[in-house]
Amino acid sequence: MTKSKRTRPRKSTAPTMLHVAEAARVSVATVSAVVNGTAVVSPALTARIEAAIKDIGYKRNAIARSLKLGKTRTIGLTVADITNPFFTDVVSVIQEVLHRAGYAVMLCCNDEDIETQDDQIQLLLDRMVDGLIIAPAGDDANLKRILEGTNVPVVLIDRICDGVDTDAVVLDNQRAVFDATTYMLHLGHRRIGYISGSLDTSTGRDRLAGYHEALDSAGIAFDDELVRLGNFREADAYKAAMQLLTQPDRPTAIFSANNLMVIGVMKAIRDIGLSCPEDISVACFDDFPWADVFRPQLTTVAQPVRAIGEQAAQLVLDRLAGKTENGPRRLVLQGRLMVRNSCRPHASLVQGAREHGAL
Repeated sequence: MTKSKRTRPRKSTAPTMLHVAEAARVSVATVSAVVNGTAVVSPALTARIEAAIKDIGYKRNAIARSLKLGKTRTIGLTVADITNPFFTDVVSVIQEVLHRAGYAVMLCCNDEDIETQDDQIQLLLDRMVDGLIIAPAGDDANLKRILEGTNVPVVLIDRICDGVDTDAVVLDNQRAVFDATTYMLHLGHRRIGYISGSLDTSTGRDRLAGYHEALDSAGIAFDDELVRLGNFREADAYKAAMQLLTQPDRPTAIFSANNLMVIGVMKAIRDIGLSCPEDISVACFDDFPWADVFRPQLTTVAQPVRAIGEQAAQLVLDRLAGKTENGPRRLVLQGRLMVRNSCRPHASLVQGAREHGAL
């Protein structure tokens, strides 16, 4: 009876550093220095090794390299809502800057949920990212604990967390809403509805503070019946706007604290049979690509999206390069009011102008 032959496992035919070294006529140590970036190699030798890598199809083992160097050349990025054009644009800029610097981006979206946010940040840290850029869904003790326990650079964007000392790039949200509300007041509006974002976020609180400040400066008493919570979501803002518009003494203008919520506001105005700006003026926070093709064209507060993304990415890169040894840096940028035609003077202002012969 013939005994069956034992088959030996086939040897891997994948090219190795030894094959690269033989093709480039250098030592394996020199190849390793180029592949892993562990030593300086002359441009001529580097070019020869890179050519050999390409010719024989050698694939760098990114996982093994990361374990050896303790670096992944990856930055973790988590945002509150990737469907929001503001976050989409900021992510695009961050990725562009980091890609030029040789870093990949691992993106997560927490959908404005704090528990999801904390799980994602822990996941990114478990994946050994070299740094984190976070647009927080809100303040919570667990997030603070995670950030205080990490040794990688962290940059907060758009929103900050009280008690967390880390680099941040934010807007002067209070001033921006103050300017927008003041503009509506100058148009003669005195009952200005305000649809707020989540007050669990710094942006939600700061923007509402800007609304308060504008009313105070104009000597107008705050009326809590004119403020409704929209949670930065279209559906919640629709309900909030319907509540405002069905009041016996409805507002003559509405300010929406972000761009997604203004869509809910405009739908509510339509569904209740009113028109903007003929019956009610509307303005919102965050400019977006189709703001000037809306009918009417929307008056908005534009954020410097490119500057936010570029500076956030650069803060991380500077920390990784050891260029900054000082404490946390907070960069506060300014918004810009984009006046279009979704706001018009209140009827009383128009009538006064007519009586004085200005119209």
